[in-house]
Amino acid sequence: MNAKADYFARYEAIAAISGQMLLAARGALWSDLAGLQREYRQLVDALRESEGEIRLNEEERARKYELIRRILADDAAIRDLANPRMSRLSALFAGPMPVRVMRDRYGAR
Repeated sequence: MNAKADYFARYEAIAAISGQMLLAARGALWSDLAGLQREYRQLVDALRESEGEIRLNEEERARKYELIRRILADDAAIRDLANPRMSRLSALFAGPMPVRVMRDRYGAR
């Protein structure tokens, strides 16, 4: 495989993984999502190594930008799905409980 083909294969693999991540997030399969994120990071790290070495023509740049657009759209959708869950978790641990809640739960006076 030549360098450009390998380069685009990496982008395609990242786009495919981001699509799988989105499906996992839509299904609330958070442990599956975590595993896919590890694979995603490995692919991105491998891509970074070759990023400056490849020279693209206009058509190839358009292909690259379309792949990046898909990846970023998936990322935004995943964040939208994950943020409500993260907000609920943050609320559980944020700040002191209101006095009324403490009193109701623990009978404190």
